[in-house]
Amino acid sequence: MGRVTSSACAPPRADLVLPCLDEADALPWVLARVPAGWRAIVVDNGSTDGSADIARALGATVVHEGRRGFGAACHAGLLAARADFVCFCDCDASLDPGLLAPMAARVAAGEADLMLGRRRPRGRGAWPAHARAGNAALARMLRRRTGLRLHDLGPMRVARREALLGLELTDRRSGYPLQMVVRAADAGWRVAETDVPYLPRTGRSKVTGTWRGTWHAVRDMRRVLAEPAHVLGAPAEEASA
Repeated sequence: MGRVTSSACAPPRADLVLPCLDEADALPWVLARVPAGWRAIVVDNGSTDGSADIARALGATVVHEGRRGFGAACHAGLLAARADFVCFCDCDASLDPGLLAPMAARVAAGEADLMLGRRRPRGRGAWPAHARAGNAALARMLRRRTGLRLHDLGPMRVARREALLGLELTDRRSGYPLQMVVRAADAGWRVAETDVPYLPRTGRSKVTGTWRGTWHAVRDMRRVLAEPAHVLGAPAEEASA
């Protein structure tokens, strides 16, 4: 990965990928906080509440991904991105997209190749106990697998587009964010995290809102951690939806 030596770097222009499934109530808040000059790519993953129309009316680029799955939506957004830097953020108003600007600046300045937002809950119910427990367990397993001493595997992140494409990510379910980190570590990337406020989401979570959803997410991520170190450029079988 190339490195820029300047530590004072203005936030670069970026494409912001927002995976979306029935987030009509949250979209106005989220899109109003996209940094100026950035392109918001809302990836509609089968919404039935008019989310796509709302996003389009608010100026976002809308991509439709018919294959259900968080990873499928994220990757469709990555493929649609054109900016040198690509950011990811949940579309449920639990995270402020404006916080990605300084994170992108740190990547542009060469401080890290992949910046992650470490979620710090704000407000009652922002991060259910079962979801925090699952996240902590995965962070420990990630440390054993890669040596990375991360505290969170949250959805807010930024990296260079070409480098992300080069990771050849295959998971299309809940394991996508973890696979990104694991393959980045295997490729020798510098991975860092910074604290971000985590707010109570608008609406009910499709993943961590229930024990069952959390269990399925943990199962997907355990499968990712069990994969052998990926050699970039080698054929890889895509994970099923």
